[in-house]
Amino acid sequence: MRHNRGFTLIETIVAVALFSIVMLVGTSALLSLVSANRKAQALQSVMNNLNTGVDGMVRAIRMGSAIRCGGPSPTDPNCPNGGSVIYFESYGGNKSSTLDDWMYSYNAAQRRLERSQQNGSNPLAITAPEISIDSCTFYVVGATRGDITQPKVLIVIKGTVAASDPRFRTSFTLQATAVQRSLDI
Repeated sequence: MRHNRGFTLIETIVAVALFSIVMLVGTSALLSLVSANRKAQALQSVMNNLNTGVDGMVRAIRMGSAIRCGGPSPTDPNCPNGGSVIYFESYGGNKSSTLDDWMYSYNAAQRRLERSQQNGSNPLAITAPEISIDSCTFYVVGATRGDITQPKVLIVIKGTVAASDPRFRTSFTLQATAVQRSLDI
């Protein structure tokens, strides 16, 4: 007598249930990885925006001249203790007029960095809205004409970056240094 062997109904139900559970766990893990990847890419995009803005600021300061900290015409252009605004003559600018001087500043009310190419008039934001700047300090040394120190600006920026979900806020601290290219003698 021949017996046909196969799976019983209970064995098939148990196998399908186990397969369904494994697929559910695997799919949820995959979906969470995709979500985390999207958030990481969004944060990277925002940080790239900040880095591009700071790189442009450093390049402009390095190529400029007549660096001043604290205002358009301070009594002392240096601020070794830090300031929230910096002015300088841009590369190729009119050295006999300060109307075309560039200004970089920290706007504490709107928590962003700003740039003006008209001596502080009509400043424009250089950071994305997703970036919240908590503090930005410019340290300037050697800006007095004829001293023995080459003009140097140290920029320290602290803030947070938020993706679409506030739970994923990321804090950062960024430092950049710009040394004026032309001799200050």
